[in-house]
Amino acid sequence: MVKITSQVKKTLTNCLCHTQTHRMKIIGFLSQAKHGGGFKSQDVQEGSVKIRLYEGRVSQGPLTQTPVLFKVYPGTRAGGVVADMMAANELNSHMFLQSSSKGMSQHLMLLLGGFETTTGEQWLAFRDYGKSSAADYAKVASDKISKLSSWNSFERGQAMKRRRRFIIILLQGALRGLAYMHDHDRLHQSLGPFSVSLNTISETDAPYLISRLKDLAFSVSVRYSELEDSGPLTEGLWARASAASAFTYLEKRAFGIADDIYEAGLLFAYLAFVPFCEAGVMDGLSLQRLLENTFRLDLEAMREYCIADDRLVNAIEFLDLGNGAGWELLQAMLNADFRKRPTAQAVLNHRFMTGEVL
Repeated sequence: MVKITSQVKKTLTNCLCHTQTHRMKIIGFLSQAKHGGGFKSQDVQEGSVKIRLYEGRVSQGPLTQTPVLFKVYPGTRAGGVVADMMAANELNSHMFLQSSSKGMSQHLMLLLGGFETTTGEQWLAFRDYGKSSAADYAKVASDKISKLSSWNSFERGQAMKRRRRFIIILLQGALRGLAYMHDHDRLHQSLGPFSVSLNTISETDAPYLISRLKDLAFSVSVRYSELEDSGPLTEGLWARASAASAFTYLEKRAFGIADDIYEAGLLFAYLAFVPFCEAGVMDGLSLQRLLENTFRLDLEAMREYCIADDRLVNAIEFLDLGNGAGWELLQAMLNADFRKRPTAQAVLNHRFMTGEVL
């Protein structure tokens, strides 16, 4: 079981607040903002644990006025042991990745510090680069699709070009973050549209878009020395590995990386369909069921099905770019045989993901 040791707590507290007084200044700022009616909060669900997000700014010290997103895990009494494990795992994952001698990736959220309250809540503070996720973008984009019908063909064509470019840049950033994690022997294990943070959702701002991976509570180390570790956060992964006949250390590590690539493939599929369809036509769960249950990961058969539905024409045209390069890449990422899936870097080097097809 991963624990937040007193030394880790001390280190994290010092990252954000150089003194106890400074830490109380931050808490005081939060309290004042909350009672002033201007403090925004949001509840989100990660697994079985309800987490609260707060927005704020550092009030003193070298990080003064830095926008911060506080991620608050409930104490053991409210959230159970799993909440503590998730908080410790997310904290330790970020600390490990941010201590790399190769430098920090700009495509991962930056942990500034954290502390534990007297009630046992674990507060993690991240640099706040923006409130939107890839899921938020997809919803806004989908809502706009119906309005495109009133535009002339030239305007619609330009709008689709902007959308395609934005989505490829978004995916490039997410895959770069994932490639960085894999290069450092870390899996994400909860990659999806809600776990990709965006600094903008405006398609005209595509050149300035930076997507960052977040939510590392289920991250798993695949260093050979740690592949024997088991617990609530890893038992599902290793059970799937055993079912796929991955038993040796080398096979388990390869399976874990390929498992992340499969999730990245589902994210790719989500962004290839949802933003190109009118609201209500397609959602993530329905799309996954089509891929896995109806077509058994046969993308050629799925394409034939989609062609018959006029509501999916924009998505088909996107994946058809480069003589079907999108379908080709998606099929590789969702290959039923984990041994045949590409690495994150190979995905980035694919002609569809480089933007060559645009």
